[in-house]
Amino acid sequence: MHDALGTLQREERAVTTVAPVRSLRVPILMYHEIAPRSEAASRLAVTPEAFAEQLAWLHQEGCQTVTAAELSAVLAGDAGELPDRPVVLTFDDGYADFHTRAMPMMEQYGFRATVFVTTGWVDDAGPLPTGRRPGRMMSWSQVEEAAQARFEVAAHSHLHPQLDRVSPKRLREELQVSKAQLEDKTGSPVTGLAYPFGYSNARVRHAARELGHSYACAVSNVMMSDRSDLLALPRLTVRRSTRIPTFQHLVRGSSLRRIFMKDRALTKGWAVARRSMAALSSVSRDE
Repeated sequence: MHDALGTLQREERAVTTVAPVRSLRVPILMYHEIAPRSEAASRLAVTPEAFAEQLAWLHQEGCQTVTAAELSAVLAGDAGELPDRPVVLTFDDGYADFHTRAMPMMEQYGFRATVFVTTGWVDDAGPLPTGRRPGRMMSWSQVEEAAQARFEVAAHSHLHPQLDRVSPKRLREELQVSKAQLEDKTGSPVTGLAYPFGYSNARVRHAARELGHSYACAVSNVMMSDRSDLLALPRLTVRRSTRIPTFQHLVRGSSLRRIFMKDRALTKGWAVARRSMAALSSVSRDE
């Protein structure tokens, strides 16, 4: 009797001393252009030299890349497990240098990424109704080659509007057209979306889900966790000024409040301004 009781007590102690399951925290890094200053004036354009240094450090640290779709599938419980040190590399808009520079550099390490393509900006997609393309963009053949090379091709709307400010009809058109065109060109389902400028609201997220997107990326500049909303996955901005020490903090999820202090202040100020403009627009429509 005493032996049985002792065995039971030892088993109970063993159960209580098992380490708790580690919460899921994954850096989702957001890039735009990979281009030197002579080609791109944007502060979001990361130089090829800096990008090469960042990839080398990720490889040295034993990080393994997964696509945004693969991460979302794990979060949704539709897939197994992530590697020990997962990182997600995402690229917005569909600049040509993703194909000519970023892809070959990532392939050296066996890295993969997700590129969110603005379909109306594709180089040979035809003339734009207004404005112009922000730079040299991928052609449809380059988009297809990216998909064939096992990079995830996902949507970034058709003409890159602020989705939370457009009409319900325009919202559906933006999401439907971009998804349909990408699926037609790549021959694969497109399940992911990145909101232009990172802007969304409940209406936008509902439309995204209804039209077949299982996940969507915002910005937020915080580390993704297992509590993150699948339709508002937070990303961390990598820009021209991001040096290796800062990049290391991004990947490790440390000092993020300090790194993005200015961004958060600007975001709050711009949010107030956008709400004011929306209110004025509503009043003008009612008059």
